[in-house]
Formats: sequence, structure tokens, C-alpha cells
Amino acid sequence: MYKRRHLEEIILKLSGSFPVILLTGPRQVGKTTLYEYLADKSKHNYVSLDEFEMRSLAKKDPGLFLEQYRPPLIIDEIQYAPQLLPYLKARVDKMKGKCSYWLTGSQHFHLMRGVSESLAGRVAILKLLGFSQSEETGADPSGGAWVPEAMASNQKYSEINLLKLFGKILRGNFPKLLHKNAPPLETFYGSYVQTYIDRDLRDLVRVGSLSSFEKFIRLCAARTAQILNLSAVARDSDVSVNTAKEWLSLLEASGHIYLLRPYYKNISKRLIKAPKIYFLDTGLVCYLTGWKSAETAMKGAMAGALFETFIISEIIKSFWNHGEESPLWYFRTKEKEEVDLIIERNGKLYPVEIKLSSRISEDDLNGINSLGKTKTLLGPGVFICAATRTYPVHPNITAVPYTIIETF
Repeated sequence: MYKRRHLEEIILKLSGSFPVILLTGPRQVGKTTLYEYLADKSKHNYVSLDEFEMRSLAKKDPGLFLEQYRPPLIIDEIQYAPQLLPYLKARVDKMKGKCSYWLTGSQHFHLMRGVSESLAGRVAILKLLGFSQSEETGADPSGGAWVPEAMASNQKYSEINLLKLFGKILRGNFPKLLHKNAPPLETFYGSYVQTYIDRDLRDLVRVGSLSSFEKFIRLCAARTAQILNLSAVARDSDVSVNTAKEWLSLLEASGHIYLLRPYYKNISKRLIKAPKIYFLDTGLVCYLTGWKSAETAMKGAMAGALFETFIISEIIKSFWNHGEESPLWYFRTKEKEEVDLIIERNGKLYPVEIKLSSRISEDDLNGINSLGKTKTLLGPGVFICAATRTYPVHPNITAVPYTIIETF
């Protein structure tokens, strides 16, 4: 049974302005299902380059392919035939933009370069991840991407249940795992990792290095929600720093991790300092790091990191599901005073702290206080935590239950 995705309205709206829509994201997050659902309304035809014959024609004779399959058209897995991109540009220009092509791409490490070169100004690029909590519960966050300023003072939230929360963290948010007849988690994620490595990365990673690459993924997963020391990960993976950097780019480009950059007023400085690494699906993290039950994960050494990763990924989805880039940073001083997340919006910085606790102490405010000393305009701040109700922590800073993510 189809479950509504928040990107539906964005896709239909942008189709009125762009002749090409590219929907990117990891495998099995529902890109094709979303397009097929919308195709019933928009009368798009569908063709998949996952099929050998279609892929062969698209690569061998892109012009003939586009003659045979006319717009409005969905082309699934466009990364298998990047030769189509310049021909799409010519077709769009010939029709003066009065056509509609919807594309999907599961891994866009090289795809995005081709898109930017061939379809600049003609394509809207959207990102899709697994279900957000608000999508799963059927909520309607029509107010746009989430920022603390948008919180209603009388907002009611679902009951706190940490074991249930860690059950969701362990499961992750791939659509297939939300079905009643979902496969066992170990089977699903084991197959997913193997398919990802064998199918998507065999042409990008040296064949002899695939086992090292899987080790690299597991080491990265163990560091989710931490500042990334790439040299240490490279050393532990028995690869060079340059190879580790390349592999990290693959994970980021394929939509499996998010690199949260540090905030500095000097923009160039943000790009050269170490980012924090977050996996975008906590179920994948739990599989890669060996957590097999919600109870042990909740009580284990990675509980705080898993909780933070889960909340950060939901905030990222709130932006991507509204067709927006995620203006997110973290803040850390030389004295190691830190703000977990900063949302930059309309000239303001909104500090967000994430804490697997029900009570907030004065010491927990040190990072936000340090951020305030930078003389940057701050908006309202929040602590997303295990509190059972909303309560003020400090003027302009509020503690809110983590179930707020169901409203994003």
C-alpha cells in the first residue's frame, strides 16, 4: 500500500518550472515508487535503465532511445546511461522546455558532474531518503523545513518511550522495513550492503579493495556523530588517506552519510576543518556496528551517538523533503565547548542540542553561551531530549521531547 511522501507536491510544483527533475538518493528509499504514484496523475510513461535492453539502447543510440520514448517520461536509474544527458539537453532546447522528463539516480558520484555540465538551468535536483517520522505517522508539516522558531508554544507531542524509539533506530527507515511482511533486519541489511558494494561501487573502487571498503564502512559507522579523524580511519582500514578520502566521497555522494561542517564566520575556514560524520539511516549503522536488539542498543556505549544520528537525519529530511538544501553546521571551540547543530536561516543561527536525558543542567548551556559570544545573531535554541514535556531551560532556550521529530 502506497504511503504519502512529502516530496510529492514539490515534484509536481517544480515540473511547472523545470523540464527535467532529477530525484537522487540511496537505493530502495522509494524513488521509483514515488514517481510511479505521481505518474498516474501526470500521465508520465516509464522506462527503466535497470533493464538490459533499455540500457543497451540508451548507451548505444541515445537519440533513437529518446525518439522511441517520448515525454512526459520517467527514466529510472539514469546513471547507467549518462550518454543520454546531452541528448536530453538538445531535446529540451528543441522543445523550448515544453516537455517533462523525470529522472532517478541511485548513486550520483559521476552522474552529478554530467548533469551539471549538460542540464544546467534545465534541471531541478531533489534528494530523497527513507521515510521521515512525520511521513511514517502521516503528519502534515506544511509550514516548510523545521526551525526552532516555528515551534508552537501549545504543541502536543507523543508519549516518550525510549525502548520504542530504539526499536525504530534499530529498524531504520527503508520503506520495505515498514511493511507488515518486512524481512528480518539482518537479512535485509546484509543483502543491502553486499548489493551496494558489488553493484554500485565495483566500477568505482578497485576490485581488490572491496573487502577493505566494507571494513572502512564499518569503521565510519562506529564513528557516527563524531568529529571525523580521516587519518585514523585510513590507518585502521589499512588504506592511504587519499583512498579513504575518495571512499568517503562515495559514501556521501550515494546518500549514505552526511558530513556536518563546523561553523565559522569565515566561510573558507568551514571547508578545511574536520566535519562530523552522520549516517543517514540508523538501521544501517546498527547493522554495521553489531547492535541486534533495541534494549542492548539503548543501554550500549553508542546509545547517545545513535540518538543524535537519528535526530540529525530527521532534521536533514525536513529540508530535503521540502526541496531545500540543508543549511546545517556544528560549533566547537578550542576549549571543546560544542553545539551539536546550528541551523542557519534568514541571517540567524538557531542552536540545537541533542541529549539522551530528561533534564538539562547549566553545564549543558556552555556551548550555546560560547556561540553567543561570537556576536552572531541567534534565534531561539532548543534541547531535543527525553523530557516528557516542553519546559524553558534559559531565556530563549527550550527543552522539547524528541517526539517533536514527528512534526518535521
